[in-house]
Amino acid sequence: MNFRLLVIDDEKNIREGLAEFLKDDGYEVVCASGGEEGWKRFLHGDIDLVITDMKMPGLPGDELMRRIIAKAPGFPVIILTGHGTVESAVAAMREGAWDFLSKPVDLDHLSMKVKRALDNRELFFQHLRMEEEIERKNQFKSIIGNSRNMRDVFDTMNKVAPTKASILITGESGVGKELVADAVHELSPRKDQPMIKVHCAALSPTLLESELFGHEKGAFTGAVSQRRGRFELASGGTLFLDEIGEIDQNIQIKLLRVLQEKKFERVGGEKTIETDVRIVAATNKDLKSEIEKGSFREDLYFRLNVVNIHVPPLRERKDDIPLLAAAFLKELAKENGKLIEGLHEKVRSRLYAYDWPGNIRELRNCIESSVVMCQSNIITVDDLPPVFRNAEDDGWINIRLGANMAECEKIIIRDTLSHCKGNKSKTAEILEIGRKTLLRKLAEYELNAQEDKEEE
Repeated sequence: MNFRLLVIDDEKNIREGLAEFLKDDGYEVVCASGGEEGWKRFLHGDIDLVITDMKMPGLPGDELMRRIIAKAPGFPVIILTGHGTVESAVAAMREGAWDFLSKPVDLDHLSMKVKRALDNRELFFQHLRMEEEIERKNQFKSIIGNSRNMRDVFDTMNKVAPTKASILITGESGVGKELVADAVHELSPRKDQPMIKVHCAALSPTLLESELFGHEKGAFTGAVSQRRGRFELASGGTLFLDEIGEIDQNIQIKLLRVLQEKKFERVGGEKTIETDVRIVAATNKDLKSEIEKGSFREDLYFRLNVVNIHVPPLRERKDDIPLLAAAFLKELAKENGKLIEGLHEKVRSRLYAYDWPGNIRELRNCIESSVVMCQSNIITVDDLPPVFRNAEDDGWINIRLGANMAECEKIIIRDTLSHCKGNKSKTAEILEIGRKTLLRKLAEYELNAQEDKEEE
């Protein structure tokens, strides 16, 4: 991508000298001789970075910077300051300027700062695009995903939600089964009625029975008053039974009767109570294996599993990692009072390469830890938990959506060469191209900065 820079300075020699230097660095450069002219040029909309002098007749650089930031939050502006105006430049940075340089300008420092500012700009706008994509594609409350696997899940949810059919949600711990249950309820005609949740694994059989069906006063020790159960409380709405594979055989029998007859009695009671409840159950167990072992009733399984929604583990939907990470970053940065604009490319590579045994819950914990440790506006590898920070180079390459074929080829060659620590022979071997072809591509894309390493 060819970046276009705007250089603004009322001194012609400085303005033109900077422009020539930046052109030699490969940038397109346009110039303006004052703040007002620069502002009009900026409003054309094809500028990627502004370099402006602080002290100029008419519109000064710091006021121009404020206009630009108000118009385009996050836009990179580098301030050039003469002797005696450093404090003003520092103040401008607090108000949104990317950086400042004192005159006479150290051209090497300018080159470095421009590159970093443009890299940061790409991360910033990539983060904004990610947030927009999250808002656009997230039709299912707090479920985030656009991978093929998750589109299949969303399609099933859309089809089953308007019906009365029982649903069994399966998947590993941490994949978001409860979020699927919430979304099904919100998409159903029952959305204005109660959504009652019971975590079956957290209760003993006696307590679970009372929790589900309620009890009469004196039904057991401690039953000092009548209590309505979850089936009564959820009548007309949805009852979510999490970790359904943990309930014992006696409760399985009673649950089967409710599903078949839509009626039950409270513990210690004789009055039959009718209920209209939509059952959504979830488990991380293989219930077919539990049936074979005799610990789960087959007839109950078929009553629950009218429609199965299997939520894939994160390792099978890695295309969703950028969306999930961006959403968690936005939430957790705000929660911790930090201004963090995105993830460094190497961080995204580490996230892609990891297998996520703890699934989405583990990814959220990773982002939360990184946000807490981050001391800048970009999360780097050093901010990651040790399991990622100490990992070897994973070999993943990240290419933004919308890159053309030439950009893709350049990134693949560049990152593979970096992975091979500059060894061109090894790079050519990995890419399955001839060494001469590689050398030609390196020259074409101006990637000759890295030297060959000694081959073992």
